[in-house]
Amino acid sequence: MGLLDKKYQDSNIIIVSLEKALNWARKSSIWYMQFGLACCAIEMMATAASRYDFDRFGIIPRSSPRQADVMIVAGTVTLKMATRIKRLYEQMSEPRYVISMGSCSNCGGPYWEHGYHVLKGVDRVVPVDVYVPGCPPRPEALLQGFLHLRDKIMKENLVDGIGIKEPVVIHDKGGDDIQVKSVDETDEHKTAQIEFPQQDVARKKEGA
Repeated sequence: MGLLDKKYQDSNIIIVSLEKALNWARKSSIWYMQFGLACCAIEMMATAASRYDFDRFGIIPRSSPRQADVMIVAGTVTLKMATRIKRLYEQMSEPRYVISMGSCSNCGGPYWEHGYHVLKGVDRVVPVDVYVPGCPPRPEALLQGFLHLRDKIMKENLVDGIGIKEPVVIHDKGGDDIQVKSVDETDEHKTAQIEFPQQDVARKKEGA
């Protein structure tokens, strides 16, 4: 136990701040929203199955955004789906978190340059807390992403506010990093407008 059992030898008293107790309760009971977008959702379901067993961490799937703490964006985000994701995120209660799972969700994946229908990163519409790379990432990578999220939750404090956090990038074994936007840019994504490719082409022509 450490110092506590030596100080209170004949009792089970634990002294802790209210802030630490709330953070401990949040990180030990994370409910994630149960929906998938593309092939990454298969890996997310595998992580929740018996082999990896999300439940042992207190990570429970929920079907309603109003009862969920975490949104796992698993798969390709199309422009049509991006507005729905933002609406679901806004229906979640604070504190709320977002895990971007897979290359398509992080930066557009293989559709990054020529995919006219794919959003080039879900962080354009919702702020992301943890980026998990891979195409698709293995269940171990998603578990590591949740462990990083649990560490971030434990470091939150009520004075500075909840939700103002630096995003975490999980580096893959190949050494390829993800381009992560700053916190100020991420906060602006809450009210960002989705720009369609035709507008991007027109802007490039005007700049040229």
